[in-house]
Amino acid sequence: MKKDRFSEPSLFILISLAEKDCHGYAIMEDIEKNYSIKLGAGTLYGAITRLEKAGYIQVLESDDRKKPYRLTDEGREYLSNQIKEIQAVTALGAKRLGLI
Repeated sequence: MKKDRFSEPSLFILISLAEKDCHGYAIMEDIEKNYSIKLGAGTLYGAITRLEKAGYIQVLESDDRKKPYRLTDEGREYLSNQIKEIQAVTALGAKRLGLI
């Protein structure tokens, strides 16, 4: 398992692809709709390139000019571990704030 960290856009991309395969523009729309974050094309495709090189996503064959992406098994495992880590951090923060 790779230990390097990705920026927030990468995490949102992985979460978007966890539900279904989709192309870049659909990923951008999903992130904007669910998180009210508008990613620029450069940010999106830079993160997609890094995720693909890490083996966390893959490009699927397409007859269209839009390239659909899929979360790999390694990407699903990485995302799961990141979510668990985020949950542990936020739980500790909530406890220290007296929220739980």
